[in-house]
Amino acid sequence: MTSDDRREFQRLRLAKPILGMLEGHNALILDIGVTGAFVEHYGKAEVGERLMLLFRWKGTDVEYVSEVRRTGVIRKAANDVVSHSGLRFLQPIGDSEARLNDMVATFVGKILAAQRANAAAGEAPDSAALVDLGGAHRSRARGFITYRLANGTWTQTFTDSPVQPADGFTVAAYEDPAELQTLCETFEAADAEGRRLIRLVAELSARTMKR
Repeated sequence: MTSDDRREFQRLRLAKPILGMLEGHNALILDIGVTGAFVEHYGKAEVGERLMLLFRWKGTDVEYVSEVRRTGVIRKAANDVVSHSGLRFLQPIGDSEARLNDMVATFVGKILAAQRANAAAGEAPDSAALVDLGGAHRSRARGFITYRLANGTWTQTFTDSPVQPADGFTVAAYEDPAELQTLCETFEAADAEGRRLIRLVAELSARTMKR
């Protein structure tokens, strides 16, 4: 992953790849986030090419028009080659955006709950609250709030930018304070990878805000 990719979006590294279809051919989704995926597939792709990516979540299709942002051949196959391609999601088909958000939030909530349970004797974070982040309970609020942690103290700043800081996270301004308190507590207890996943969850919220 290039530095530009990292700044653009966070991705969830999947312990078990998801089987999908890229332009109607079998593909493995290795990493996925709210704005893109990293996919293993047969054949070559071209940077800038638009491809259809489809997979299933809870028995329903998730399908996106996607753009190839980077690609490379990793090995030869019998009569073809195998490539790794980074895709950026351009256009969801039907309710695919809501299904993708639900999938990513569910995965992240389970991972963070397991990390918290393994690392401390205290209670695991409420994964349901993490899944709800970025949900339908929006109000007339506009813009974003950035939460930063320094020396054990949180600061909040209203901003027009959805950028995720390394020392905290940014969410839509309409989010419920109780859920954000849960997110702050989870962030404090998390390791570096856990905090990266929390920023991924925060992106679910930030992407639903219309600026």
